[in-house]
Amino acid sequence: MNLSRFVPKDITGIRFALNVFIGSAILWFLLKDVEDTNPVWAIASMIAASDPQVKEAARMFKARIINVLVGCGVGLFFLIVGGHRDWKLPLALAVTVLISTYLVRITTMWRQAPITAAIVIAAGITHHSKLTGIEHGLHKVGEVLMGCLMGLTVSYLMSRIWQLPEPSKKAVT
Repeated sequence: MNLSRFVPKDITGIRFALNVFIGSAILWFLLKDVEDTNPVWAIASMIAASDPQVKEAARMFKARIINVLVGCGVGLFFLIVGGHRDWKLPLALAVTVLISTYLVRITTMWRQAPITAAIVIAAGITHHSKLTGIEHGLHKVGEVLMGCLMGLTVSYLMSRIWQLPEPSKKAVT
């Protein structure tokens, strides 16, 4: 039986699947028993920040971290200053998009900034307490940051164990 026909010539997808498997397993076991933590936030962030090519993973990591910090900062600002108003979330998201788009100008992962602001503000709104909301929002942001760090770490370690050829310059659509 010839098994070579079942193995793809480009193994980048296999390598990425292995990265995702390793990173999600580590995060799941690290976070599943931590109080008030859902490993899915960290796992989703790990997937978004990882790549079989370390240079690409580092680029995604940097863009994601900066946009997470922008979203967290704006979210915390609106939690502290905004009070309990219905307009707080939409206004904070719009402000976050403007800051991310026109001041930070890192277009890769720019959607992460308003997503993070929404996570922080939603935590404050649902807990009906500024302090508890801030604490819960920062906890969720910590999960996202941990996932990003795991994505970069697994990508780096796997590149040391199993090197892939540099991607071709030809665009894939």
